[in-house]
Amino acid sequence: MKKIKPFSIRFVVIGIFILPIIYIVGCHATPSTEGETPLPDAPVAIMPTYDTTQKNIHILVALCDNKYQGIVPVPAKIGNGQDPDNNLYWGCGYGVRTYFKKSSNWTFIKSIKQDDIKMQRLVFKHKQKNSYLIADAYNGMHIKDCTVDFFKSCSGQLKDVLDVDGKRIGINGNASLIAYIGHDGLMDFSLSESFRNADGQKRDAIMLACISKKYFASHLSQTQAMPLVWSTGLMSPEAYTLHDALNAYLDNQSPEAIRAAAAKAYAKYQKCSEKAARNLLVTGF
Repeated sequence: MKKIKPFSIRFVVIGIFILPIIYIVGCHATPSTEGETPLPDAPVAIMPTYDTTQKNIHILVALCDNKYQGIVPVPAKIGNGQDPDNNLYWGCGYGVRTYFKKSSNWTFIKSIKQDDIKMQRLVFKHKQKNSYLIADAYNGMHIKDCTVDFFKSCSGQLKDVLDVDGKRIGINGNASLIAYIGHDGLMDFSLSESFRNADGQKRDAIMLACISKKYFASHLSQTQAMPLVWSTGLMSPEAYTLHDALNAYLDNQSPEAIRAAAAKAYAKYQKCSEKAARNLLVTGF
């Protein structure tokens, strides 16, 4: 009979104690899912797709507000930032909603009720170009939210899509141009957020607010957006300036030509010289 060596006996004894432990641990360990097909009730998230060939425009309007903004007061009815219908920058004759609804270039698609911050959303379709325009009316009390959303959209930190006419279109940072209309809130408050570009894409921007080049520049430079039109002094940010700038933009004109179109419209309605309007409305950094 062959004699069992001492080390073999020790191996057997250790195995008697170790194997059950390995079995117990194995029974309670998380099983590998490598190579397995995901269960039907755990779908994989799919990023929303939209037509990237469209030059869509998203306008963020901070409603004029005598109470909550540091502005020279306007008549109470048009300076109520909680009343879009009668607001200077929205429902009045030269407000975004009224002016673009009357435009021969744009077709009004629909109005969408939002919430207490974004009170109303309008959707327009250009009559000749494959472009949509989205305009959001922000409660004047929440002008800071409007300003932050503008910079986040310019940087690609805030992106969204909207289903219109059976199509999915890009808005916020998925739009090609983002515009801010209203009082320059940065004259009243500061922003601590960082608006560094998040995706390497470069968007276009228009800022119709008093002295917007001075107050918006440090934040806008982080976003890498191109300032097509902004201001060097006090101004009236009514819709005709934006409207004509967008006509030139959708015709693929140069930044200087877009600025010139904006200045021409401003001079016409404000009854000032085009030279003065061109000094007020500038392009680039």
